Amino acid sequence: MDIKQQIEGLKKLQTKLYGNDFLLTWEKSNDELKAILEVAQILKDMRGANISPRLFDSGLAISQFRDNSTRTRFSFASAANLLGLEIQDLDESKSQIAHGETVRETANMISFLADFIGIRDDMFLGEGNKYMREVGAALDDGYATGVLPHRPGIINLQCDIDHPTQSMADLLHLKNEYGSLENLKGKKLVMSWAYSPSYGKPLSVPQGIIGLMSRFGMDIELAYPDGYELIPEVVELAGKQAKASGGSFKVSHSMKEAVEGADIVYPKSWAPFHIMQKRTELLKKSDRAGLDALEKTCLAENARFKDWEYNEGMMKRTKNNNALYMHCLPADITGVSCAAGEVAGDVFEQYRVKTYLEAGYKPYIIASMMLTQRFKDPAVVLEKVLEQNNKRVPFR
Repeated sequence: MDIKQQIEGLKKLQTKLYGNDFLLTWEKSNDELKAILEVAQILKDMRGANISPRLFDSGLAISQFRDNSTRTRFSFASAANLLGLEIQDLDESKSQIAHGETVRETANMISFLADFIGIRDDMFLGEGNKYMREVGAALDDGYATGVLPHRPGIINLQCDIDHPTQSMADLLHLKNEYGSLENLKGKKLVMSWAYSPSYGKPLSVPQGIIGLMSRFGMDIELAYPDGYELIPEVVELAGKQAKASGGSFKVSHSMKEAVEGADIVYPKSWAPFHIMQKRTELLKKSDRAGLDALEKTCLAENARFKDWEYNEGMMKRTKNNNALYMHCLPADITGVSCAAGEVAGDVFEQYRVKTYLEAGYKPYIIASMMLTQRFKDPAVVLEKVLEQNNKRVPFR
């Protein structure tokens, strides 16, 4: 399908993305999710055709990372640059936040010439998504009172509940692997816990996957050792969405049984819900001794499940002995990045390039979230970009 056809398809979708933050995938309609995917693919194809979609002459895209990041940090910067925006990182250690500056004040002070704020806040269970909404309320107030010339859009770059830029990039990867979203119906996807030599990994990736993929008629199986539960409300939501979409949702406690006949396998470690609750309380108190003790306990518990590794034996149980392997990266790779981890080195190497391609959709997903937030009619905007045909690299 060429870019013109893609734009025509975009016109048929009914959305309310304009002026609205992107915080949780399950707050968006199916048409809105499809529009994000479509715009992302169009932007990707435009770059491939050497067409520049720099829609902004000036302005800031502000990133606020309260946790470490490689892929998402650079994807946000790449997305901003693709559309013509400058990137500015809000480093809290260099701001007045430590001196008592309120969320309301910070949100307004950084936003005079800002178009977007991307926030990663996944450390504190029950706080990350809440913080994003607090920033949003402050921006609403700033715009309503005339402090801000317009209201910047917020993009969730990972919170305690969801990781929408990751799961949407994963969905675009699946759409292209299988040819369409319709072709995902009936496919078995296993979101499985896997062993890691570290603890405290957020719940947002597995929750994001089951919270999004259950919208498209897939047969989802969530597998984890007993005691490694996710947030109950998200699991319940995934079950309801799967049923409504004509798919299914199941929870099991055996990776070996879960991967049987799977089309897609996503082995990823996470910390149990109840552990993240304890960890959050200790972090709030800055209880270093308590955190150290909790880490030792959790690592010992993790070590009981070293057999939860996606390896050749597991892979041979999947459909055609060759399920599509997915991961948000970085994976804990046995014999490569650690002595024992989520995935065997030889298995990861078979799918390494595909996981890199999977990650490569994220800049376009973020750019799509930006574009659809800021422009009322993305299809018309993209048509004009196509007509102008400005070359990203003028001479090549």
